Amino acid sequence: MVKTMPDIVTLGRRIRHFRTRAGLTLDQLGEKTGVAASQWSLIENGKREPRLSLLTDAAEALAVPLSELLDESAPSERAALEIELERAQTSHGFKELGLPPVRVAKTMPDDVLRTLVGLHRELDRRARAALATPEQARRANTRQRDYLRSVDSYLPQIEELADAEVEAVGHTGGALTHRTVAEMAERHGFTIVHTDDLPHSARCVVDLENGRIFIPPASIPGGHGLRSLALQAISHTVLGHEEPLDYEDFLTQRLESSYFAAACLMPRGPSVEFLQAAKDERSIAIEDFRDAFGVTHEAAALRFTNLATVHLGIPLHFLRVTGDGAVVRAYENDGLPLPQDVTGATDGEIVCRQWSARRAFARTTRTTEYYQYTDTPNGTYFESTQTGTADPEDYSITLGVPYRESRWFRGRESTIRAHSTCPDATCCRRPAQELASRWAGRAWASARVHTHLFSPLPHGTYPGVDDRELYEFLEAHAEDDA
Repeated sequence: MVKTMPDIVTLGRRIRHFRTRAGLTLDQLGEKTGVAASQWSLIENGKREPRLSLLTDAAEALAVPLSELLDESAPSERAALEIELERAQTSHGFKELGLPPVRVAKTMPDDVLRTLVGLHRELDRRARAALATPEQARRANTRQRDYLRSVDSYLPQIEELADAEVEAVGHTGGALTHRTVAEMAERHGFTIVHTDDLPHSARCVVDLENGRIFIPPASIPGGHGLRSLALQAISHTVLGHEEPLDYEDFLTQRLESSYFAAACLMPRGPSVEFLQAAKDERSIAIEDFRDAFGVTHEAAALRFTNLATVHLGIPLHFLRVTGDGAVVRAYENDGLPLPQDVTGATDGEIVCRQWSARRAFARTTRTTEYYQYTDTPNGTYFESTQTGTADPEDYSITLGVPYRESRWFRGRESTIRAHSTCPDATCCRRPAQELASRWAGRAWASARVHTHLFSPLPHGTYPGVDDRELYEFLEAHAEDDA
């Protein structure tokens, strides 16, 4: 069968390679094929794409199979370097430099060509690393949150893929076992390996060459930890992910892999059936959903956001907030007035002191969910909050709905009610006038420094993961098996 046509730059280099090997000039090739030498020059330089019939004539003139001309690989190391340099010099990043492109002559030494290509590789690496700045990350997170709101946090294509994977291993309901997850990995040629020497910057590592998924030996906090990590690793194969092009691409892949893992751990059919039954009984509770599928409270709440609006007709919001009130993750399609900066970003912003997400921390006993009604400028919301502790700080997980939807939830009989006027600064951020007058100029506080703000992410293929540490880990384990 004839191979797929390679890109025109590679094709041109292959024609030149076989022409020079045959000892033909452009004029001689032109005479044999009935095409002017100037046209062959354009083709060899990747400036014009030849018809298949012309390539057939060229293959005959050069005494090589047509499949040889249509091979997608560069014909030599030198040609590969020339192709890479040409592509680099047509990139947007290079054009921004305002520098003239370097023409590669036959007399250019190979070591000079390697140096030029190496410089472009480093420029590209640094450009990609620079995309993971806090500002870029915040903007990318905001765009992702806006996208999820537009689709009600529901991704049907991934739901279908997850359904197919679960069905293939015969899982019908209840908690997905570690053995079942291992079977799912085996279907895609992977073996799950538990190791205690993972790179400190990676939660799991996939060895594509040897078909292994490396995860920790003991479960991370939460009953679904290791299963979720393994499923996320499998998802990159199922979803066809390649190395992320930039930070936003990385975030998209992370969203899709997390969604896939959740859709496997809490399959759409059994989950909707369970939640619909709870709605019919007017007793929806995230803690019940959590326990039914053996996952963490946060995982259950996030999965509920995927299914609630599309399948149950319930708009809602989700918050993960630190003990000092900073937003770690947020989603809403019910109009909750989330705190935002001037760019619309919510990450790291401080939620109102009156919201359930913060008031829940004040309880003496935190083992049960905290229920509260909160009046806001956008209406009244019913919220259920569960608190927890993860090194190094406390956090809360909140699932909330507009007042009219509270009738479907357990805890709706709560008599606790709070009033919030945020984003009005007088609600909970600006001190009372008498206190400001009393203490202005008479106090000094030493602020707690959040050192992570000053720690740049390791610059690697995957934001936050040190490439050197990653590759040394893989090499060490490859040698162990040699």
